[in-house]
Amino acid sequence: MDPAKRASVGARSDVREDARRDASSDSQLEDQVKDWLRYGEDLGLGPYYRDRAPLQVIAEATTAPLEPRDVATPSNISAAAPVAASATAPAVMAAVAPGRAPAAPINVAPSSASQKAATMAAMKTPPVAPSSTILPAAAAPSLFEAIDRVAGDSLPRIREDIGDCTRCKLHKGRTNIVFGVGNPKAELVFVGEGPGHDEDLKGEPFVGRAGKLLTQMIEAMGLRREDVYIANVVKCRPPENRLPEKDEISTCLPFLMRQLDVIKPKVICCLGSCSSQTLLQTTQGISKFRGEWFDFRGAKLIATYHPAYLLRNPPAKSEVWKDLQKVMAVLGLQPKKR
Repeated sequence: MDPAKRASVGARSDVREDARRDASSDSQLEDQVKDWLRYGEDLGLGPYYRDRAPLQVIAEATTAPLEPRDVATPSNISAAAPVAASATAPAVMAAVAPGRAPAAPINVAPSSASQKAATMAAMKTPPVAPSSTILPAAAAPSLFEAIDRVAGDSLPRIREDIGDCTRCKLHKGRTNIVFGVGNPKAELVFVGEGPGHDEDLKGEPFVGRAGKLLTQMIEAMGLRREDVYIANVVKCRPPENRLPEKDEISTCLPFLMRQLDVIKPKVICCLGSCSSQTLLQTTQGISKFRGEWFDFRGAKLIATYHPAYLLRNPPAKSEVWKDLQKVMAVLGLQPKKR
């Protein structure tokens, strides 16, 4: 064969071989792309690469200065976090994954001119972030809203329901259950913390030295002990007159709530930190809110010092008298004439 022809045939053969190699390479690349896309779809990442913004827009968004925001609170953190995460996750994943799919959607089949134009327009238009509405957190129900009111309830029925109570460990050292005493329709109810030694023996609240002082306070208001109702947070004496513990209070408290619901007083006067902190659901010291009015289950509640505290600190009696005068004003009482 003529050398020139042989060279021409060899050149055409090389071209065909290159074409076959290119076709094979393109086919392999296409297969790799298809496998890669299927893998992404299996992971649920397809929408991230089809719908995300161009990398330049993402970079500008991630380097933009932060705008001032309101101070975060538990309510808006819980409401906004899911929205923010869902809005930014695609962009973040695309921005931090070099070598992955290009910004435009990947189509194995050739796309039409209109599709290309739509793709380019989408790339030039920054995505609109979904609006987020921060909803205020719903107020948690009060501890006492969970204590159901009993239809047709009465003080004798409550005492019957208590029975020979063994619901908490205080029953092990008691002599008598100290239920409560006084006018079942009283406008004023005094609530203490728990029975002491004398109360445990007699089965009646406030009969010791502190009880005698409370009686004097009631009489100074122009009332008799029989006109008011007196009860405690717990109905069995704590050992060594210690404060009732949380589990003891939570066990006995529903019975006190039922007593208050049956009596329906206008005013509840909490004596000391234990009863006031329990009913007001606070850990603040009584000096922070003593003498202030609070709404409580249809009644007005006020806290003052316990008579036992007054026996140890007589100068505080003047502060307690100011609190009792506020109670008298609400009830329309006149002080006892001496």
